[in-house]
Amino acid sequence: MRTRILAFAAALVLAALGAAVPTAQAAAPAIPGPTCTAAKGAVEYDSATGQWTCKGGEHDGELITES
Repeated sequence: MRTRILAFAAALVLAALGAAVPTAQAAAPAIPGPTCTAAKGAVEYDSATGQWTCKGGEHDGELITES
């Protein structure tokens, strides 16, 4: 019985964490790639996060939504 409760609690925690990650990513400002380069920035891939970001220019540090 205790094993089932523990497994259920672990499943709830993992589900809550899984639901929170896309929300956090969506909250960050995001721009298209051409907007980054037009504002004198460079589109770079960050292997640590697995996301494309704008480096330099007016949109420095913002996530890239599309190329």
